[in-house]
Amino acid sequence: MKKRVAILGSTGSIGTQALEVIAANPEIFSVSVLTAGNNADLLIEQAVKFKPEEVVICNEQHYERVKAALYPFSIKVYRSASALVSVVESDHVDVVLTAMVGYAGLLPTIHAIKAGKDIALANKETLVVAGELITALAKRHNVSIYPVDSEHSAIFQCLAGEAENAIEKIILTASGGPFRGKDREFLAHVTKAQALKHPNWSMGAKITIDSATLMNKGLEVIEAKWLFDLNASQIDVIVHPQSIVHSLVQFEDGSIKAQMGLPDMKLPIQYALYYPQRLKSDFPRFNFMDYPSLTFEKPDLETFRNLAIAYEALEKGGNAACIVNAANEIAVDAFLHDKIGFLDISDVIVESLAKTAFIGNPSIEDYVQTNEATRRFASEMIQVKV
Repeated sequence: MKKRVAILGSTGSIGTQALEVIAANPEIFSVSVLTAGNNADLLIEQAVKFKPEEVVICNEQHYERVKAALYPFSIKVYRSASALVSVVESDHVDVVLTAMVGYAGLLPTIHAIKAGKDIALANKETLVVAGELITALAKRHNVSIYPVDSEHSAIFQCLAGEAENAIEKIILTASGGPFRGKDREFLAHVTKAQALKHPNWSMGAKITIDSATLMNKGLEVIEAKWLFDLNASQIDVIVHPQSIVHSLVQFEDGSIKAQMGLPDMKLPIQYALYYPQRLKSDFPRFNFMDYPSLTFEKPDLETFRNLAIAYEALEKGGNAACIVNAANEIAVDAFLHDKIGFLDISDVIVESLAKTAFIGNPSIEDYVQTNEATRRFASEMIQVKV
């Protein structure tokens, strides 16, 4: 039986690479659901090629065009983000790849877990916003969550065969982004174009800016806490500009395991979709002679404040990480639309964390309200700056 995959966010960077993996292994995988926010043209092209059972276009303005284009192929087409929670529950879905960006991935993931679907998690914000709730829900419904982020996939791979051995700590690697080594005076004047030029990875705009501010690594720290049941003190970050060592695990005897490879998201995608087996691939192979020097350095938490903010939210618990995530999404969008400067992103997050009501033991309704309240506050703060 083929593994039937639903891809939430099929037109983004992770979604398109996942479809490359599926296309290379047609005897193993099939596509049952594709969804997109706005890129109707690419969604239509993907649906015609992969023939899913269902398609969702979240922007309702494109619904009629997508429906008409896919009518000859008997593909069901739905509109709006609310349709996502229904398609992930379909009987013809085995695993849900959550490749959507941001908070929008939370509710579909919850519904997929409740429907008993395994999750290939590329939407780190789901665990950042509501990690305790999501992990408890997955345990209750006997659902597995397989990490797709390269760093968390690396940890996951390093832990294979180590179920009986306690983790002393994990070390997440960070490229340092395009501004590694720069000071705050330089960062005060960087442009959107500069921030979108990542040295190693090809990613969407939001995650690329997060990488430049080190917020992406901060979100990954919070995600790692819930994926691997760790304390903040057990999660270190080290800057590794070459992005060859994807992350490391240190065990109680002092031994360290590392997972290495070229920067290519298709490998962790494939590993998550077909775990516990490894699929043969024609991906480019790493050659030590091409990288005679691998270097490591401490992250600069004073210049790149977002990583420190994420650790603060993790220590605080409750809805603090939800506040940080919502404020960051609003601030990054404002930066991408030239409304605020690069350093203003951290200011918006810090002020939002200070001014939004803290809830120690939030319910799903509390997370929803926190997200909405934080977005309003952050947006109002940005309007004042403008």
